[in-house]
Amino acid sequence: VKGEQFLKINQNGRVPALEDPNNGVVSWESGAVVNYVLRVYDKQNKLGPRGNDEQAIVDFEKWSFFLVSTLGPFMGQVNWFRHYHSKKNEDALERYEAQAYRCFEVLEGQLKHGGQWILPGDGPSAVDFHFYPWVYQHGFAGLSLDKYPTVAKWVKNVNELKEVKSAYEKVAKGQQT
Repeated sequence: VKGEQFLKINQNGRVPALEDPNNGVVSWESGAVVNYVLRVYDKQNKLGPRGNDEQAIVDFEKWSFFLVSTLGPFMGQVNWFRHYHSKKNEDALERYEAQAYRCFEVLEGQLKHGGQWILPGDGPSAVDFHFYPWVYQHGFAGLSLDKYPTVAKWVKNVNELKEVKSAYEKVAKGQQT
């Protein structure tokens, strides 16, 4: 992703990045991409906040921010220190593993409270789709969901969604989603 073409879209050279083919708008960083897609394309609010009241909006935002400021960075650090850091640093790995597990505990509590999805409702929200890649890769990170059965069930439920299956099939084939 550090290639010249990609860097024209995202100077940070990281995924995700989006160039909207309908209007040329470029967005990168997952939170910004999700917000853009919801604002521009989710006119019926199928994936956004579970209502128009302030609490529903804040609930959506707090889970989105929890992901981008807490769970996502901790999972990234677990992966870094487990797979990529040039020197073993068990102290750092243990710290980030503990924080990732703390985040799983928070998510476990919310899913027990909210039902099948992170935000209570009839189907998944953008929050579920935003969280999923980070939690799904728990095995690669060397983490277990054994103590978080509700999270494990949620991962399975999201994994079975046709939209998720289709996206991962495209990724496996090297296609754009």
